[in-house]
Amino acid sequence: MSGTSEGTGPAGVAVPGRTRPRITERHGCANSSEPRDYRAAFHAARIAMALVDREGVVVTANAALAALFGTEPGALHERTAADLVDLASDTRAWHAYREVLHGRRSRFRCTRRIKHADGRGLWAEITVAPVPDSRRLLLSVADVSDRRELRARLRHLQMHDAVTRLPNRTLFFERLTAALESSAYDDGSTGRIGLCYLDLDGFKAINDTLGHRVGDRLLAAVAERLGECAGRGGHSRGGGHLVARLGGDEFAILVEDSLGTEPVAELARSVLDALQRPFDLDGQRLSVSASIGVVERTVTGTTATGLMQAADTTLYWAKADGKARWTLFDPERNAHQVTRQALASTLRPAVEHGEFALEYQPLVGLADGVTRGVEALVRWHHPQFGTLTPNRFIGIAEEDGSIVQLGRWVLRTACRQARQWQREHPDTPPLFMSVNVAVRQVWDSDLVADVAEILAETGLAPDLLQLELTESAVMGSAGRPLQALQALSDMGVRIAIDDFGTGYSNLAYLSRLPVSALKLDGTFVRGFQDEAHPNPADETIVEALVQLAHRLGLTVTAECVETSGQAARLRRIGCDTGQGWLYSRAVPPERIAEMIGVSTPLSA
Repeated sequence: MSGTSEGTGPAGVAVPGRTRPRITERHGCANSSEPRDYRAAFHAARIAMALVDREGVVVTANAALAALFGTEPGALHERTAADLVDLASDTRAWHAYREVLHGRRSRFRCTRRIKHADGRGLWAEITVAPVPDSRRLLLSVADVSDRRELRARLRHLQMHDAVTRLPNRTLFFERLTAALESSAYDDGSTGRIGLCYLDLDGFKAINDTLGHRVGDRLLAAVAERLGECAGRGGHSRGGGHLVARLGGDEFAILVEDSLGTEPVAELARSVLDALQRPFDLDGQRLSVSASIGVVERTVTGTTATGLMQAADTTLYWAKADGKARWTLFDPERNAHQVTRQALASTLRPAVEHGEFALEYQPLVGLADGVTRGVEALVRWHHPQFGTLTPNRFIGIAEEDGSIVQLGRWVLRTACRQARQWQREHPDTPPLFMSVNVAVRQVWDSDLVADVAEILAETGLAPDLLQLELTESAVMGSAGRPLQALQALSDMGVRIAIDDFGTGYSNLAYLSRLPVSALKLDGTFVRGFQDEAHPNPADETIVEALVQLAHRLGLTVTAECVETSGQAARLRRIGCDTGQGWLYSRAVPPERIAEMIGVSTPLSA
């Protein structure tokens, strides 16, 4: 009977014609007991689980899920799964859950806060997924409270400063961003936000002299006082202030739902008062002050970056204004600083691009009204800000060093122009050219070599060049600056002290410096303004200065001469030359050419 096999009957007797199944005992047992094993595993599992039908109703639940809710597994039968784990309260979670029930989504997972049977709350990770080859779904509930707590502790460590226990920079910006976003859409909000950004004055010295351990304890004590000030309330509607350490000795107090500028300014005042009280650290008494930048504005149109930039700028102002103070953000002052920064960034290229030009103001002999010389005044024809006078950019040029490049250009252009006038008017006594020089030009360049080169290049005689330095620069000259001035004087170049009478006014210096001229500051001349009731003291001072200068062999120029009466009084006193609007404003070179050899009418 090939091709057939015998089966066995119940007693092990072979039954003809029955094919014996080719199944091992192990496989046969597995198939018959597999559903029972799954059910046993389901009910014995420590993870809370339930089988749910496509309507979201619990078909069966295991003991772990029942224990979670303090009941028996049978009691959960036909309960709505969403109600058990509070899925319906979250619109997004509810929608995603329904998508899985209807087969339009393969899996759903979320984290919910639920209540344990013993009354404590716990965080549970809810997972819903279809059971393969079945119309049912498996709902599992895993207690992730420990994981959440660990994550929260790690986040707290990550978001807080270890020294002061305050929120750190990361948490501060997170909270700031959230405050700006929520306030913009919250009807109950004031729609305003405030910020006190502070920096401890002189903290580095404490760290360097007493050590970082004392420094850290001081920071912790400062943080405690800041928290006390912020906790008093009255500065915002909700009273919620975030005190944070942003790094080093920088702190910030964020005022959400600010009630206005004055309450935030009052908070800054209270912080200053609190920090001015000495700190007692284990018997060591320390005093510290702070500089605070205060910004308060509407949330609309405000960004975290913009708010911090404004606060940082205002803090810088508080430092620059003398420290130990608070300063409120000023849009106009900020606009001026922004403009100043824009000028600083374009100053150096402007020389190469030919954006500068010179105008000239005549220096007129008071005795005969004849123009003796001119002062070169630089103008910047800025493509964005228009024509700028020297007071708008010379200070910037001195700070960043571009004054050397600009000063060299001014000197060369002025000397070239003076020589051109000399050639065009050979029969008239030549005008001397007066050029302003910054002390940094003496320090950062070889001014003597530059002057010698330019005089040789243009052919201008040295005695027709006058270099003006401010009184403060000249009076403090020593070492290299003094040597440079002496070398220039030996070369034949005139040295003049500009704005004399506004600085040190150290008359003893005049006998030791190689100076050939004084330019009296305009404040002296303005004292002559009231011709009907002249001030005798002003005239006495000017007369004494002129006589002293003449005895030292110096000439005197009076600046800011605006009326003929002022000119007449200066002439009676013996002043040599005058400069001011009475004669001419600063004008282009072609206008000066018209004045050469022409006498200005003298008043009685």
